[in-house]
Amino acid sequence: MESTLGALLPLFSTERAAGRAVALGVLIHTIGSTYQRPGALVCIAADGHTAGLISGGCLEGDLAEHAREVLAGAPARRITYDLRDPNDLLWGLGAGCEGEMHILLVRVGPQEHWEPLAHLTEAYAAHRPTAVGWVSESRDPQVALGALALPGQGAQDLFPEAARTALERAARTSEPGAFEVPGRYRLFLLPLALPPRLLLVGAGPDALPVARLAAQLHWKVTVVDHRAALASPTRFPDAEHVLTLPMAHLAAELEVTGFQAAVVMTHQLEADRDSLRALAGMPVPYIGLLGPAARAERLLEELGEDAHRVRGRLHSPVGLDLGGRSPQAIAVSIVAEILAFIHGKTRGAAPLCPSAAPPR
Repeated sequence: MESTLGALLPLFSTERAAGRAVALGVLIHTIGSTYQRPGALVCIAADGHTAGLISGGCLEGDLAEHAREVLAGAPARRITYDLRDPNDLLWGLGAGCEGEMHILLVRVGPQEHWEPLAHLTEAYAAHRPTAVGWVSESRDPQVALGALALPGQGAQDLFPEAARTALERAARTSEPGAFEVPGRYRLFLLPLALPPRLLLVGAGPDALPVARLAAQLHWKVTVVDHRAALASPTRFPDAEHVLTLPMAHLAAELEVTGFQAAVVMTHQLEADRDSLRALAGMPVPYIGLLGPAARAERLLEELGEDAHRVRGRLHSPVGLDLGGRSPQAIAVSIVAEILAFIHGKTRGAAPLCPSAAPPR
């Protein structure tokens, strides 16, 4: 499941600081072809500003009208959009999306202690897996639609111990799920999809668009270079960390787990070799190397016994062959290949999730 929380955080932070509640839309069920999968989120402010997308933009305006009522004190509601009939005009436009979406709309504000967005925001910042749940269907008058289940609270009277177990399982698998008490209610379980962590080894000019594009996808980017003049936070304002380190010290100085991908692009043979040697001992599933295949083979020969720990993970020349040659086009090809790898869309790749063990 791809992370959508990052897109919501600026709007939520602004409204929370001003003490204004927001409406949170959660896509809980789909039928047929839809723009998003269950688990997608949208945040709607009282003035109508939105963050996140559940459709391509054709439904958000109507959803904002429902949000105003929820923000004014109306109960949480479940809204259905059926776009399967191409002849059914939607606000004067035939959407023809061939799908149906069910969205749960809830209020998040001071009265709700800003939950669950406060909990999700904290876990997102700490890069910690978690999951939350909402009552998406209820036949029990004691259990309201939109009632919230948070980790550690599943054993309360409202939700049984099994609900907490289900939340923990959703957090581990990073896939939305459900917990049901037959005849009473159903919980929609939403795991926090943590953004990928990308390690850029090399802070030259061509690393700038890679870091910028990855940050637009809300990835967590760490930039490392042995040249202090290049490894400057002012040059990489979108990066989470910018570090000056000798390439040979990568494994010793960095947290060696948690990176889904690393791209080596120092443009120096010795620094690239030292970087690959350090990455050989780090459980990074994807290792990209800038430069031609012959250069990669030379570096692997120089690695000696460490080469076999790198070969199965090495992508060189890094990036999809999209035909572009500018730094921006190369950045697109690199980020696109990593994105495809993470989602198991490249040959031999399996989808990555927090519970997946990286290749050794």
